[in-house]
Amino acid sequence: MYIKELNIGNVNIKNNVLLAPMAGITDGAYRKICKKYGNPGLVCTEMASSKAIFYGDEKTDKLIRTEGEEKPIAIQIFGSDPLVMADTAKKVAKYANIIDINMGCPAPKVVKNGDGSRLLLNLELVGQIVEAVVKNVQIPVTVKIRKGWDSRNIVAVEAAKIIEKAGAKAITVHGRTRAEYYSGQVDLEIIKKVKEAVNIPVIGNGDIKTIEDARKMFDYTGVDGIMIGRGALRSSMENKRNNRWIRRKKNKANYFE
Repeated sequence: MYIKELNIGNVNIKNNVLLAPMAGITDGAYRKICKKYGNPGLVCTEMASSKAIFYGDEKTDKLIRTEGEEKPIAIQIFGSDPLVMADTAKKVAKYANIIDINMGCPAPKVVKNGDGSRLLLNLELVGQIVEAVVKNVQIPVTVKIRKGWDSRNIVAVEAAKIIEKAGAKAITVHGRTRAEYYSGQVDLEIIKKVKEAVNIPVIGNGDIKTIEDARKMFDYTGVDGIMIGRGALRSSMENKRNNRWIRRKKNKANYFE
């Protein structure tokens, strides 16, 4: 009922549980581990700066390398210059099945340059960026947003309509504002409203740490899929701790035999 295939543009994803891009975490090794043991339908690279790629930064170039990985895979880029974003998208498209645009990152070093969730204060620019990227690649473009900038700027529904009109094939919504970062509880109501407002797939994101959390997201919002970030990291850490405990128990058993 909940877990099913998901089509994003012409890309078929075998299940609708997606691994969220996480800076400093979802590198190639982590993605391979998650694909092997968690089997998400889609994984995504760490977010990569469009300007860094545009100017040929070698360190950033490594973030978008996906050779030898199971497909499909998405590459996430961020930036606020439509022309640079479009050029970057063309460069990275050869490594990916989907281009994802980050319009939700709350990090100060990102928003101070007008990127990430700061774009939610300029919806005209949001549309321009998405349209520019869509026109310059042959693969589907998706966008990840937040509820809004702060409590006075709740713009997810309006932004989603603009993003859909500009040609994106799916939208992921984190149900918090930038001001909230990761505090409090995710707002399922705003995700539900976005789902009701557009005709492209909507992915729900935020506070999905258990099966019950996932079921609640699906039931309440009606989303087409879910994206798991910190919950996947916690699971990985717990599995690592459990494996260490099992090894210690085995070692002790062998010692006393």
